[in-house]
Amino acid sequence: MKNKIISIIAALIITLPLAAQVKKVKKAIPAVIPVAAPALDRSIRPQAGPAPLIKIGEYESFELANGLKVFVVENHKIPRLSYSLVLDKDPVYEGDLAGYSDFTGQLMRTGTTTRTKDQIDEQVDMLGASLNTSAEGMSASCLTRHNESLLAIMSDVLMNSTFKAEELEKIRTQSLSALEADKNDPKAISQVVNSVLVYGSNHPYGLNASEESVKKITLEKCNDYYHTYFKPNVAYLAIVGDITLTEAKPLVEKYFGGWQSGDVPKANYATPKAPAKTTVAIVDRPNSVQSTINVTYPVDLKPGSPDEIKVKLTNSILGGGTFRLFNNLREKHGWTYGAYSSLQSDKLIGKFNATAEVRNPVTDSSFTEILSEMGRIRSEPVPDDELNMVRNFMMGNFGRSLENPSTVANFAINTARYNLPKDYYSTYLTKLAALTSVDVQLTAQKYIRPDNAYLLVVGKAEDLVPKLRKFAKSGEVLYYDIEGKQYDPSKKLKPAPAGITADQVINNYITAIGGVKKLKKIKDATINAGASMQGMPISFDLYYKAPDKMLLQIGSGAMVFAKQIYNAGKGISSSPMSGETKAMEDDELSGMKEQAMIFPEMYYATLGYTIELLGIEEQKDQKQYYKVQVNKGGDRKDTDYYDVQTGFKMRSESKEQLTDFSDYKAVDGIMYPYAMTQNMGQQTINFVVSSIKLNSKLKDDLFEIK
Repeated sequence: MKNKIISIIAALIITLPLAAQVKKVKKAIPAVIPVAAPALDRSIRPQAGPAPLIKIGEYESFELANGLKVFVVENHKIPRLSYSLVLDKDPVYEGDLAGYSDFTGQLMRTGTTTRTKDQIDEQVDMLGASLNTSAEGMSASCLTRHNESLLAIMSDVLMNSTFKAEELEKIRTQSLSALEADKNDPKAISQVVNSVLVYGSNHPYGLNASEESVKKITLEKCNDYYHTYFKPNVAYLAIVGDITLTEAKPLVEKYFGGWQSGDVPKANYATPKAPAKTTVAIVDRPNSVQSTINVTYPVDLKPGSPDEIKVKLTNSILGGGTFRLFNNLREKHGWTYGAYSSLQSDKLIGKFNATAEVRNPVTDSSFTEILSEMGRIRSEPVPDDELNMVRNFMMGNFGRSLENPSTVANFAINTARYNLPKDYYSTYLTKLAALTSVDVQLTAQKYIRPDNAYLLVVGKAEDLVPKLRKFAKSGEVLYYDIEGKQYDPSKKLKPAPAGITADQVINNYITAIGGVKKLKKIKDATINAGASMQGMPISFDLYYKAPDKMLLQIGSGAMVFAKQIYNAGKGISSSPMSGETKAMEDDELSGMKEQAMIFPEMYYATLGYTIELLGIEEQKDQKQYYKVQVNKGGDRKDTDYYDVQTGFKMRSESKEQLTDFSDYKAVDGIMYPYAMTQNMGQQTINFVVSSIKLNSKLKDDLFEIK
């Protein structure tokens, strides 16, 4: 099956039209009696009023004998309650089993000693409630009248969870699927490598789950985490809603009093430091046409620090919303859809990060502008009108956040966890309103560090590295793979042995799949495959007839969504559901000419293609592959990888997509891949071939273009 055809399939499915109707309703406009109004000078900006006084629910607290700390925030506006339980423990370094704590949090929702997963789901649904678990705690909410019923389920899950092997395997399968998709998501790759750069692989924040670590996770390790860290003496429980302290105490005692306390391990980690000089790193994605960029470094900023509110304002001006970075990179230059920054506090170590997605040609210019904005906020006072605008934006966000019960719960828990003043949040707006441009500049000089940052790019190294070297004080750009492991690009690609040429690699492939004599005997081929897209089973039927006819049909069950026909230089795309038919343009036809060939590798010279053997590359599976570049004219280039041992083609890369081939099987003496995984941007599709028929005497009228 041809990888470009698969991309066309995906594009057709994704862009299937959806019918929609919008009705406009005209309303009668009541008569209005004009009243004289005072003159308004619109050239004068209205003066901001004083910081609004927002009343945050006061909390009352108590502690159980087992050490569980409880906070009650009364809110009787609606008959509803929310629970938030947080474990106050040190982060856990998971080593070569990275991901097992997250697995534990998911497993807790899959059954207890008295309830199955289905029973938990059914009972929670019957109450119209919610219940969520994680490695760091749990949350739940319900109507007041269902409070005890929910507490019975919540406490059972918290204290009596039982983990089953079949549930672990379900989570493992889902996690591996997500990791597979993340391999081709530049943002996900960037997050992984970013964490390794900032924190280091020996820090819990710098460790990421991988296929290898996920496959090693055991039920025993998850049980160990659950029984070690889920202890009441390190837990905080916030209750927000329609309840009083007098009502809450006996209920908490009844349902959580039996939770057994125990020793919880402490941990100490080396504190990550910002780089002494600007360091540039890249993750090479040869088929990328745009770059995901980050400017990042660790920051020593603890929750509740006297600087924290100043830092929030400073970062907001720089890039915490549609402000300086956004206005510069998007509004002024038009290089991106959005550019933002964050400056996070943390009990161990915080982080600064500025990010954007930009086109390859402006990647270096985008870095220049981000660093320039970082320097400007350090060197120039912020004008008062800009300061007031951003501050008002933050005040509005703060007020709106109070509508969420979990916000108030987090305020209560954070106040206790980080030993904050009891009025820390209630006076937040007053403190924010008192900040000046001098405060912002001094804060920026302390925390915004353009000369001590990692500049990370996920993009096409061939195009980008020459322009990025100017940012690195060492003049060197560091290369990382998608898991954050550094490598030497000069050693990754080794020269092929003397005498091995690109033509020989292609000939070896043709021999491996059957040989020229057998392949030339194939006059037609029918391939039936299937995949799941957005949870829907999709069938793909492909028909080929030598030398230059092809039909592609996409559907589900009896429905046919789309068809493509190519016949001797002419082609159409049609949608039977809508009745639309479109003739292919010249650029489409040029690509379809190759796709219509049953074995196009045999005809590269006829197509006018040239091939070049770039060398031997070792992939993650520890196997070696010949790397062959296929030059198709202009900037059209594909890169194909052939297994050195078997000769089979295992991967094909182009600007649009990356396709992996596997599970080769014999069909009438010819080897075909029965499994293909294709990635286009963030979309990953797994194809499985159900049948292949050769020389079934397909009729010419099957490929007729009407």
